[in-house]
Amino acid sequence: MASHLLNHSKKLRNASSLLHHDRAVLVRWFCSDVQPLSITKNRDMLKTRIQDYESSARNRVSESASNFTKRNMSTMKRGYTRLNGEVLQNSEVLSRRSYSSAADLPPHQEIGMPSLSPTMTEGNIARWLKKEGDKVSPGEVLCEVETDKATVEMECMEDGFLAKIVRKEGEKEIQVGEVIAITVEDEEDIAKFKDYKPSASESSDPPAKETPAPPPPKKEVAEEPAREPEPKASKPSAPPSSGDRIFASPLARKLAEEKNVTLSSIKGTGPDGLIVKGDIDDYLASSGVKEVSAPSKAKAATDVALDYTDIPVSQIRKITASRLLLSKQTIPHYYLTVDTCVDKLMSLRSQLNSLQEASGGARISVNDLVIKAAALALRKVPQCNSSWTNDYIRQYHNVNINVAVQTEHGLFVPVVRDADKKGLSKIGEEVKQLAKKAKENSLKPQDYEGGTFTVSNLGGPFGVKQFCAIVNPPQSGILAVGSAERRVVPGSGAEEFKFASFIAVTLSCDHRVIDGAIGAEWLKAFKGYIENPETMLL
Repeated sequence: MASHLLNHSKKLRNASSLLHHDRAVLVRWFCSDVQPLSITKNRDMLKTRIQDYESSARNRVSESASNFTKRNMSTMKRGYTRLNGEVLQNSEVLSRRSYSSAADLPPHQEIGMPSLSPTMTEGNIARWLKKEGDKVSPGEVLCEVETDKATVEMECMEDGFLAKIVRKEGEKEIQVGEVIAITVEDEEDIAKFKDYKPSASESSDPPAKETPAPPPPKKEVAEEPAREPEPKASKPSAPPSSGDRIFASPLARKLAEEKNVTLSSIKGTGPDGLIVKGDIDDYLASSGVKEVSAPSKAKAATDVALDYTDIPVSQIRKITASRLLLSKQTIPHYYLTVDTCVDKLMSLRSQLNSLQEASGGARISVNDLVIKAAALALRKVPQCNSSWTNDYIRQYHNVNINVAVQTEHGLFVPVVRDADKKGLSKIGEEVKQLAKKAKENSLKPQDYEGGTFTVSNLGGPFGVKQFCAIVNPPQSGILAVGSAERRVVPGSGAEEFKFASFIAVTLSCDHRVIDGAIGAEWLKAFKGYIENPETMLL
């Protein structure tokens, strides 16, 4: 392969002097089966010779060879090249430069599915913005990839031509690193990749992961010789008296219940006479009892004709489901609810909106005021601005508020950074921009990563009175905001009454981080800002 590279590459062909003097060294440099000691020795010798040769050969080596070397060295520095299947450095876009000895397969670059977020393991091709045969340049968008959080544009890293699109538009569940496209340096090489398919080594990788499946049968085979002969299991000899407790494994009890087998008629062969699954199987085999088909209930259910539609699950809904399930299973939730009077808040909002309209600014929403109040409360009670890491509790110095936004694509939580330091108009402007990007499915990773607390409002847009939200890990708290409700409250006199507007807010806490008293202290601070909104402007 190394000799073919030196002869075949148009970029190196003109460097005749370099190839003449250091051909053997270059061959060993590119060869993968050289011993590590010789690689280091030859690499050092090559570096020394190239340094001595550089000044004298500068005028003779063609500019194309120079550009080839510089570009490949810069590519390696950026971490985009994979050599002999090993990733040299973690990178966002996985690519591998390949040189084949086959005459019909010139040098090319395999573009892999990129890792575009910390939690991404697979992605979907939303659409291709380039077609086969198109010229590509660094910075140009190749395709749009649907990740576990959003749809992200994938950019090209080198000059060349898109020779082959391996994974078509709309294909789903493509593993990170799996080849999705091929690029070449010369336009005339495009036709040679018309029938290209990924190498066998790559296509055989996924099945290799499934090979560990056979061990369970081996365990059963290994356990059977250790059991006593079948007659002992089938004989109902020495059954325990009705007052004695019958010891059986959970699996054996379940199997006996399904097959209508009385455990008292079976002698266990497990430790201390424990009845195991093998004893039930041996008993059924020796007594000639045939397995009863269990799916009678399922069959009866399928007999009823149901009209339904299977809706494909998007990548973001999959990851949202897994993260919410993880949160409820691993985070000890508890909930604190308080009613806050919002009369003064509404009055202040009206005054501010009048000023905004006069100056041509955007209106301020109740949710903007809630976000500001939550951020200031987190600054006053920083224990709630933390996350659990098993070995320690990490307390954040930045107050970054995630805002839940529901779209037709799924639930997004874009982040307003340093919300405690921003004005209400700035917060409102950012929330509107982020919500628009979320509905267009065009959020970037920096638009939703790095949040320390979440606010979810179902009151204003949907009229929900009160609800409990699920903590968004690794955060430790989320505030659920309900709708405003008019109530009759006592007045200043003995028999006087008046109307007031209240909003019910519920704080969901991770008890590992936020104790009950700390959560109550945060709610007290939040209520103080809502009921006295002028303090937020100080």
